[in-house]
Order: sequence, then C-alpha cells, then structure tokens
Amino acid sequence: MSLVLYSVDAGGILTLTINRSDKLNALSVEVMDALEAAMDRAESDAMVKAIVLTGAGDKAFVAGADIGQFTRLDAETGAAFARRGQEVFGRLEAMKVPVIAAVNGYALGGGCELALACHLRVAAENAIFGQPEVNLGILPGYGGTQRLPRLVGRGLALEMILTGDRVGAQRAYEMGLVNQVVPAGQAVAAATAMAAKIAAKAPVAVALSLQAVYAADQPQAEGLAYEADLFGQACATEDLKEGASAFLEKRAPQWSGK
Repeated sequence: MSLVLYSVDAGGILTLTINRSDKLNALSVEVMDALEAAMDRAESDAMVKAIVLTGAGDKAFVAGADIGQFTRLDAETGAAFARRGQEVFGRLEAMKVPVIAAVNGYALGGGCELALACHLRVAAENAIFGQPEVNLGILPGYGGTQRLPRLVGRGLALEMILTGDRVGAQRAYEMGLVNQVVPAGQAVAAATAMAAKIAAKAPVAVALSLQAVYAADQPQAEGLAYEADLFGQACATEDLKEGASAFLEKRAPQWSGK
C-alpha cells in the first residue's frame, strides 16, 4: 500500500493524499520518506502546475505523529528527529508551484505543522487544528514555533502552543490560519478549484511571487531589493510579452512558462 497517493489531473493539478486513514494519517518515518519521494517526483513532473495535499478519509488531515516513538528519543535523537521533519516540510514550502492543504478533520501536532508548511490552506467546517505537544512534555518540532507566529501573530501562536487547545475551522479562519472554510467533504474540491485558478496564471510569475513573499521576513529594504530583482527576471520572460499582448488583444494568454 502506498503511504502517499499521487494523482495528476488533465489540468496539471497534483493531488497528494497521505494514505494511512486507519491511523488517522499519523506521520511516521515511512510516511515522511514517502512524502519526500512524492515531492521528488513532482519536481521532475512537467505536468504539475499546482499541488493539493490532503489526508485519506474524513476524520483527519494528519492527526499528528506516532506518539510511541517519542519514548525512545533522547536529546541527540530528538534533535535529529525534529531536523528531519523540518527538512521535509521545508522542501514542501520551497516548492516552485503552489501547495494547498485541503484539511479534513484533525490537523494536530505535526499535522498542523504540515498544513502550515503549505502555501495556502482550505479547511472543511469539521477541521480541527492544534499544537498539543505541551501536553506530552515537548514543543512543536517540525516548524510550528516558527511558522505559526508568522501566520497568526505571536500572541495567538503562543496561546495555541502553550495551552495546547484545539481550534475549530471558523476560529482558524478568523485567526488567519486558513484561507477558506467550506462544508464538510468539500475541502479537496475547493482546494482543487483554487489550485486550478492559480495554475491558469503565468508559471514563472507564480514561482517568483512565492519566492518574493517568503522573503518578506527580512528587513524591508532588503526585501524590496529582492522584489525588484525578481520583477526584472519576470520582465525578461516570454510570458510577460504574451501576457501583455493577450491583454491588449483582449484574448486569453497562452503561457509557455519561459
């Protein structure tokens, strides 16, 4: 059984499904390896224009990590464990095509951190987010302490991390944790529609926009300089010429991705 299902539709939307519903799609070493392998495949797949990441079944996106493995960790192996998760999730965040999390049910611990590593998040109304690691005597180790404050602000991030409380879909939307809330069972369809909308845009412009926004944590002057450099790169593309011509000619653009 494949732990991460890989399916690309005719429009270039890749759906990656964590396929471990009997364990609420909990992350394991094998799941992390399978997710990394799927990203390797996606990066070399010319068909892929956007990615929707979800979990199998309707109970969980990813309910977290396998708790039993924590009892075997010490300071050295624990740090290595965290770095491995950070590496995989960092690769997801660095993808040159947009990655949209379709969150159904539980997104707890590493599952919440996985959603945070995606560029956008669509939540079903039954989605539940949380960083409950403090209840186990640890802290988020797959990027939660870094990505969550950048997304919702330090105060709200600290509240989630220090209390370990769970957050429903509507509250997550109000906090800025998710981009959209949809009826139960509709998260994948809504995320796919959003992915298709983005996939219809100029590929190079989308990739450069992702780079620019994720550089916004640096001092503003440096960020503006980086933005200008990327803008210059976009201006040298065939897509710019096609986009401008299509606009002036009142027709749909035909992107080459060059």
